[in-house]
Amino acid sequence: MTTKLTHIMIGIFLGLVLLAGTGLAADPADVDNFVNARIEIGEMMTNYFSGENQLKKGQRPDPEQMKKMGEDINAKLSTLLATHNLTIDEYRQRSPEVFANDAVVKDYLNQHPTLKERHEALPFARMGRGSTGRGY
Repeated sequence: MTTKLTHIMIGIFLGLVLLAGTGLAADPADVDNFVNARIEIGEMMTNYFSGENQLKKGQRPDPEQMKKMGEDINAKLSTLLATHNLTIDEYRQRSPEVFANDAVVKDYLNQHPTLKERHEALPFARMGRGSTGRGY
């Protein structure tokens, strides 16, 4: 009797895990939208910090410069995300969910070689994947 109950409980547990997994799967349109947005954000940030806003090695901006840079980046980011029908808050809230399924993202990039090339050229180590940064 205990073995039968154990099997039933395992079956229920596995069913719940499968249902939860399918509920978390990102919509293909979301993957397209978010991958494109992430690539564009990465390119924007790379260009931003390699252009006129580049600081000398080891130099940190003063608090006023930081504030202006933050406002400028957020304005540019809002404009960029608007082209994907997203706000900064929506992107920050939903991107972890969309990018959680690494296999789906990789599959999407493999289907789009030009995007894959642009994606691989991004300096993700400096984009907040570690303990610092804003995590775009």
